[in-house]
Amino acid sequence: QLWLTFAPVADKTAVYFDISLGMVNWLSIVYLLISIPFGLVATWVLDSVGLRCSVILSAWLNMVGSIIRIFSVLKFLSLSSQSYWYLFIGQCFCALAQPLIIFSPTKLAALWFPDHQRATANMIASMSNPLGILIANVLSPALVPEGKRIPLMLGVYAIPAVTACALATVGIHEKVPPTPPSASATNSTSKPFLTGLKMLLRNKPYVILAVCFGGGIGMFTCFSALLEQILCEKGYSNEFAGLNGALFTVCGLLGAFLLGLYVDRTRKFIESTKICFCLSALASIVFAVTSRFRHQAVMLAITSSLFGFFGFAIYPIAMELAVECSYPVGEGTSTGLIFVASQIEGVILMILLQALTVRVSEDPASTCSLDQGGALDWTTPVLVLAGLCSAMACFFVIFFHTDYKRLHAET
Repeated sequence: QLWLTFAPVADKTAVYFDISLGMVNWLSIVYLLISIPFGLVATWVLDSVGLRCSVILSAWLNMVGSIIRIFSVLKFLSLSSQSYWYLFIGQCFCALAQPLIIFSPTKLAALWFPDHQRATANMIASMSNPLGILIANVLSPALVPEGKRIPLMLGVYAIPAVTACALATVGIHEKVPPTPPSASATNSTSKPFLTGLKMLLRNKPYVILAVCFGGGIGMFTCFSALLEQILCEKGYSNEFAGLNGALFTVCGLLGAFLLGLYVDRTRKFIESTKICFCLSALASIVFAVTSRFRHQAVMLAITSSLFGFFGFAIYPIAMELAVECSYPVGEGTSTGLIFVASQIEGVILMILLQALTVRVSEDPASTCSLDQGGALDWTTPVLVLAGLCSAMACFFVIFFHTDYKRLHAET
């Protein structure tokens, strides 16, 4: 949840540190930027050094980053104008940790679970990220009803980072189980890192999946990071924006759980992914239209829930599908490259969407705390986001076809 700490309270963060909303957004964008080059390093660490090292290293980086962030609000250090940069450096350390842990679910599922439990195991591990988003969307507005509570928020977020670091360091002893759970885990035929990268770039179904699903992750990242700014201009409170973010995530967890169970039983990876992609695109269109009107709280809550239910449901299944269409390339490499693609697309989207905003005259109905020259109107950006989501869904449905290579190798 560390990357999304400030997004649900972006306006109050801007006032507290005396910075612009653009600088607040960069606290989220830096995660995407750093994950692009370091994502390749993380895939190598995961496939070459091992799962245990990857998890422990990510836990330490998160802890160090969360502690550095606290320096920005310690008054006795008299940092004044430098406080934002301590915040930014802390975010950079946390950003280094993200690829190491986000790439690991498919590796964990492949090494520690039999084939009939892999999709469910991947779903449970993958949903730790949206669960963190849920916590941030609920916790940040609750902890920061006013800007002076920012130091408390940073202290609270440091607690799980320190706890996770201690648990990972002391509690994880093995990188593989004593007995391999499946044929693919027993007879590991993963290609060397550079060879695997070349194979992936020449694999047409994989490239289509990486571009479309990576774009989907980028859109969900933008949605989570910008939701408060999108809604406040129309008079919705930070608490309501946090509620929508929470519904988006909770329903996503439910969708991922149900779809994971279904796919484990039926092996219909492709059909499930295509249907959910299309339904999430429809939900994004409804949200884009509804969010431009005032007094539509119920409809916004419903559309956020549906967007999360169908959108997040794709995540663990698409990661398993990436391994199936790219086998025998290592799981860390195949999922890692998709994540790198998502970060590239996410950066482009974040910058594009902000550039498309229009500053409007001061509106008494607006709940945005920072109305310097007027609030930002997000009508065009959210419509563009919905259009891109629909275009990617159509492209994926028409052009993506593949065999289940890992399942065939195990039978």
